[in-house]
Amino acid sequence: MPGGAVGLVGPVDVNRVEAPVTVKAYLLCAFAAFGGVFFGYDSGYINGVTGSSVFIELIEGPGATKLTGAHNSLITSILSAGTFFGALIAGDCADWFGRRPTIIVGCVIYTIGCILQAASHGLSLIVGGRLVAGVGVGFVSAIIILYMSEICPRKVRGALVSGYQFCITIGLLVASCVTYATENRTDTGSYRIPISIQFAWGLILGIGLFLLPESPRYFVKREEIDKARGVLSRLRGQPPNSEYIEAELSEIVANAEYEREAVPVTGYFSSWMLCFSGSLWVAGSNLRRTVLGTSLQMMQQWTGVNFIFYFSTPFLQSTGAIPNAFLISLIFTLVNVFSTPISFWAIERVGRRPLLIWGAFGMLVCQFLVASIGVTIGFNKTHVDAAGNTIANNIPAVNAQITFIAIYIFFFASTWGPGAWVVIGEIFPLPIRSRGVALSTASNWLWNTIIAVIAPYMVNPDAGNLRSSVFFIWGSLCTCAFVYAYFLISETKGLTLEQVDRMLQETTPRTSAGWRPKTTYARETVEEHYEEKSKYGSAA
Repeated sequence: MPGGAVGLVGPVDVNRVEAPVTVKAYLLCAFAAFGGVFFGYDSGYINGVTGSSVFIELIEGPGATKLTGAHNSLITSILSAGTFFGALIAGDCADWFGRRPTIIVGCVIYTIGCILQAASHGLSLIVGGRLVAGVGVGFVSAIIILYMSEICPRKVRGALVSGYQFCITIGLLVASCVTYATENRTDTGSYRIPISIQFAWGLILGIGLFLLPESPRYFVKREEIDKARGVLSRLRGQPPNSEYIEAELSEIVANAEYEREAVPVTGYFSSWMLCFSGSLWVAGSNLRRTVLGTSLQMMQQWTGVNFIFYFSTPFLQSTGAIPNAFLISLIFTLVNVFSTPISFWAIERVGRRPLLIWGAFGMLVCQFLVASIGVTIGFNKTHVDAAGNTIANNIPAVNAQITFIAIYIFFFASTWGPGAWVVIGEIFPLPIRSRGVALSTASNWLWNTIIAVIAPYMVNPDAGNLRSSVFFIWGSLCTCAFVYAYFLISETKGLTLEQVDRMLQETTPRTSAGWRPKTTYARETVEEHYEEKSKYGSAA
């Protein structure tokens, strides 16, 4: 085994593998979470823009009152197509050029997409601009999680990575407010202003990242140990020769050497195939982790959250119980924003596994209640008044459904919303971490697109017309998420990324919470080094 870790430090105490958390560490990681605003704002503003009369006439021609179904679907979903491919490409870029430069490039691509959209005079530029911006969002959404997971102190990693989901909710809220403020404009500002505000997010994150350090694990992967030591010193607020820095760096190096020896990488394609090596039935295998990461993001989308934010407002408004579409959208968005910070405390105090298990349980109860009330006395029971408007027979029942939808959003925002992002940033070993996180993020965007495409067919009156029955589907999928979390999610709270790697090899999900590190990769490297030295000395 190479002697990198041996030269760094002797046997390492499992309880002293990381320096105490400093305010500086909080600030550095918290700023990186700002990338979530991209995701949230870009997902939120388009719903308001596509309702602008000026924008509708720009796309469909003078006198048009609404977008055609094909154009609406294309404009809305093309962003997700870009993010899917952007996330996959970003995995390679993060390994070749670094985590930080990849995010900065993503900001540049995103800004170019914003320029194309703001300059649009028809369908082609708005679609092309959203596709380009989507690639940038894909870069940022995939690598921000990777970057934060690699630089955050283990004791607060879950809370800080959860900040990414919080920034997504902030982006959605800002988008709702901006589109509401511009919806009555009769000039091109009704759509150019919401589009142009996106420039701010790209500039803030792109410029700010020039002031942040690169990930130390990226330098270790490239065997640039001195650079890794300098970055760790800056991140942890310790001198470069501090025993904390030496201990943490030696563990990262030893783990990287262990992984390189276990499964050597011989080329570009073999590095991708490494993500799918091993058996699906072995908990610590790369294949198992890749399937876990991609399916976890799939499950997050299966909870039905995008149906709520994309389609619930017109769906509820059609009953006549909700006259103000913006009001209900704002209520749901505010619940989303103010519930997410609960996860900052819960994900470190309660843990990842319980949070996902009980979050799924809370969501499934709410979804089944919404469905049951709706098919008996709620959404599905309406009449037409004298003016020809469709009105719900039982307004209090509809309000009860809205209340349970809000409670559902509370459970999602405080559990699965941030929890899924935290877990995918922790479960992959260093050799495949960038590609594993990229694949998981791409899965999120893929299922985001699929659900956005099929949901209207499930509820539109001229298609499935499921009405409240659609919540039986989301409730059933939340039940799947509950079972999934119980059997497949391991507890990673309070562990370094290297300790997570060992824990996944030595436990099952249901026994993972009781696992405690007994040794370190660095200690084993040192012991193996001296055993080999003793053996060769005896032979001589």
